[in-house]
Amino acid sequence: MKPKKKAILETPLSFGANPEDTKYHFLVNLTDGKSPYVYISEHDEMFDNIDRQKIEYEIPVESPRMRVVLSRDRWNAIQDTIGFDFNKRMKLAGLKSSQFKKGYNFIPRLFGKELTLLCWAIEEADPGDIPIALKNWLGLKPEERWWLYTMTAAATGQALKNRSRGWRKAVRYALTENPIDVG
Repeated sequence: MKPKKKAILETPLSFGANPEDTKYHFLVNLTDGKSPYVYISEHDEMFDNIDRQKIEYEIPVESPRMRVVLSRDRWNAIQDTIGFDFNKRMKLAGLKSSQFKKGYNFIPRLFGKELTLLCWAIEEADPGDIPIALKNWLGLKPEERWWLYTMTAAATGQALKNRSRGWRKAVRYALTENPIDVG
């Protein structure tokens, strides 16, 4: 009888994150579900025990690794669409579906870039523009989302600093003010 292999992480991985492929990932911290905010941070290392995770992932919002602090109501407006899009692509790749859960959600680097881009677009937008942002975001190819994330992160990627300037502002306008019919 083979011994059971110890889980790599005590926290479940989401949307195809696999530390055996790469340690680089994004963390979507949905906290206890009661917090008014959702936190998204970018990391180049994974930690295998819960105590170390608390040290590494409970980072201040001023940290350079913190990419988004999004209000819970805005998160709730996009969560299902994001999950559907990611799961559709995972199914095409032959992977099991996933969902966001309370607490830490580890997601692969490329999905993290795409999610963060959408969050930057809606973080200060009129709530009525969120459906437009979702439709425009879905209209972009993943490669276009990755490129926009990379350009934006290089200039204004920290969660709070320069939130309404440069590329962040341009992403918001590009995804929320593009004249499309959402009906």
